[in-house]
Amino acid sequence: MKKWKQYMWLLALVLTLGLAACNSNAEPAKETKQETKTEEVAFPVTVKDAVGDVTIEKEPTKIVSLIPSNTEIAYALGLGDKIVGVSDFDNYPEDVKNKEKIGGMEFNVEKIISLQPDVVLAHASSAHNAEEGLKQLKDAGITVIVVPNATSFNDVYASIELIGKATGKAKEAADVVQQMKQKIDAIAEKAKEVKEEATVWVEVSPAPEIYTAGKGTFMDEMLTIIHAKNAAGDQEGWPMFTEEDAVALNPDVIITTYGYYTPNAVEQVLARPAWKEVTAIKNKRVYDVNSDLVSRPGPRLVEGVEEIAKVVYPDIFK
Repeated sequence: MKKWKQYMWLLALVLTLGLAACNSNAEPAKETKQETKTEEVAFPVTVKDAVGDVTIEKEPTKIVSLIPSNTEIAYALGLGDKIVGVSDFDNYPEDVKNKEKIGGMEFNVEKIISLQPDVVLAHASSAHNAEEGLKQLKDAGITVIVVPNATSFNDVYASIELIGKATGKAKEAADVVQQMKQKIDAIAEKAKEVKEEATVWVEVSPAPEIYTAGKGTFMDEMLTIIHAKNAAGDQEGWPMFTEEDAVALNPDVIITTYGYYTPNAVEQVLARPAWKEVTAIKNKRVYDVNSDLVSRPGPRLVEGVEEIAKVVYPDIFK
């Protein structure tokens, strides 16, 4: 039951991000050679979040994160010791198990206030459903930063830089972004060895309600980076497909992202009677990847690209 609730929360978040993506014309991350500013932050500092300008009077010593992606970014910036509370859905890094839990989509305002944080890292994907709670936190004198939705790698870089500037970790943020860009560059360079693009069907929710990743999603950008074709690349966001329409796309590779809550996800796809003539099924090229690595807007997205590359082009990305 717990895993199912987590899945429903994740799917709701994915679809929310997808709607935002429908209004975005973000291109795959480019210009990765460009240098990122690395100036030190002097407090007080003002940042622009998803709501407007926010001023942080002094460097935070206690931080609460309301969403896993913010937590992962904070840890990557070396803020783990300052994190005093995380959501029920946080699972990375391992140290989050030692942090106070403040709830899921409906966070516990009283619990957060009791932790006496200087800053709460909220997120635009859920902020509209938590306006009253966020207002209560602000009324209690807590600075709330609403990190904008991210639907591309460039958006993620901006989120990292935002959190870095707000917490006195601008240099660390610049370093993390630069490292991500360098790794993406290396993968894209290796992908030039691809002679014939593979068509990939990405399945983020199984039958009977089959959802996939279209344009304006991390998965679509990842496939572009490794020189693969998204079977649903002409669709926007996170569209639902009938089984018949999905089969008609005849992908070379099928990637699922729900193995963490669906036992034997790959075997279930391989056993679908209506899919037996699909190229990916005939060649047994069905793979399940870690959903967090390909959908959570944080530093580990680079690992997601690497994982996708290895299953789509195993001969090139050994």
